Amino acid sequence: MKPTRVTNRIGQLRREAGGVSQGELAANVGVTRQTLNAIERGKYSPSLEVAFRIARFFDVGLDDVFAYGDDD
Repeated sequence: MKPTRVTNRIGQLRREAGGVSQGELAANVGVTRQTLNAIERGKYSPSLEVAFRIARFFDVGLDDVFAYGDDD
């Protein structure tokens, strides 16, 4: 599977929020822990709806969580 160009700060935000676990975040945004792990590691791009749920969980904007990088 080809990694996505979408990068994220989910791990950093989880730590800043007092060590929120992947399982806890996953349950709150409606995905499995395995899916959240894949998103966090850049192996999978979340749906737009899940991306908004993640941002809302941390009470930040979407672009504070995710960025899209070009290799060009």
